[in-house]
Amino acid sequence: MIYFDNGATTYPKPPAVVRAVCSAVTRLGANPGRSGHRMSLRAAETLFSCRQEVAALFGLQEPERVVFTQNCTAALNTVIHGVLKQGDHVVISSLEHNAVVRPLEAMKRRGVDYSVAEVVEGDDEQTIRHFREKFRANTRLVICTHASNVFGIRLPVERIAALCHLNGILFCLDAAQSAGVVPIDLRNSGMDFLCTAGHKGLYGPMGTGVLIINSATTPDSLIQGGTGSFSAEKAQPEVLPDKYESGTPNVAGIAGLREGVRFVRQRGAAGIEQYEMQLARRLYNRLSRIERVLLYTQPPSLGTHVPVVSFNIEGMDSEEVARLLDERFGIAVRAGLHCAPLAHQTMGTNTLGTVRAVVSVFNNAAQVDQLTGAVNKIVKLNEKKVAIDSGSVLK
Repeated sequence: MIYFDNGATTYPKPPAVVRAVCSAVTRLGANPGRSGHRMSLRAAETLFSCRQEVAALFGLQEPERVVFTQNCTAALNTVIHGVLKQGDHVVISSLEHNAVVRPLEAMKRRGVDYSVAEVVEGDDEQTIRHFREKFRANTRLVICTHASNVFGIRLPVERIAALCHLNGILFCLDAAQSAGVVPIDLRNSGMDFLCTAGHKGLYGPMGTGVLIINSATTPDSLIQGGTGSFSAEKAQPEVLPDKYESGTPNVAGIAGLREGVRFVRQRGAAGIEQYEMQLARRLYNRLSRIERVLLYTQPPSLGTHVPVVSFNIEGMDSEEVARLLDERFGIAVRAGLHCAPLAHQTMGTNTLGTVRAVVSVFNNAAQVDQLTGAVNKIVKLNEKKVAIDSGSVLK
């Protein structure tokens, strides 16, 4: 299979990640932080080592501020439900994922309101102005995707974060599609919270996510108990990361995540970004030459996009295109609304959805050419089918 569904989760994983998961299951079977024997201590050391790797990747000085979660959605929910109170107002972008929109909709029942700031592709000044115009006296938090998971459009998040701090507003970055792909440095960034998946650009296993708390403001914990620390106290510990890591951790997943982050650090996020963007631009350019292929953004470029290309074939359902790519050509993509209907409404694709191809470091130019060749064949097959159905040809 040729795999271009890396926006959902990266595949394949680096060999070191696979080895680490297997080794953790067979050699780190004890519960970290619960016992004093050697196996338990080795498991705890693995978790701390992963925190150190993540902290180093993002320029964080305190590894204990790295909190492990089940996924990016859990990290975002921790910030949303843990920071906001009745009467608070939130600003989000017009490209946000349902992992942001749905919990905010739920928070409306608790007296929290939110506004949507329009993102203008290629015009950071207008985008920033739209955020500023949505600020209110009671705006408590801005949540902003670093890059759209559907269209790959990057937002000027550093400037938005600086604007937030000038106005005494907390800033939360959703880096699900950018962490490991785009260099991110939290030092002097103004980003109070960073939420990301461990299984996408960080190349860890599914079931891993990260919340980084880069602020003196700490959200309330969503779950209490089972920390393995301060057991005599009835109250949830306030110390980080224990405050947020109730219950037995995903040791095997975190062991794999550590190796995934090491893989990214060894290659360098800047080098990964340059390589993947070259492939994304090649894909975009070749698709743009195929008649009846619809593209929705400007050509992907360094600094303005991440390596995500969404398209459709005129007259065809996106799900049908993805099915044909899979069944006839062995190519994996994703189709539909990509859990981000707000982004589709912004770009005018909310009825069609899109076919989405996302590259990773394990893709290459030959695979890109195979994908575009397959799309071209599907276009021609559909044209022939339409002609037959209309009776304009006999065979």
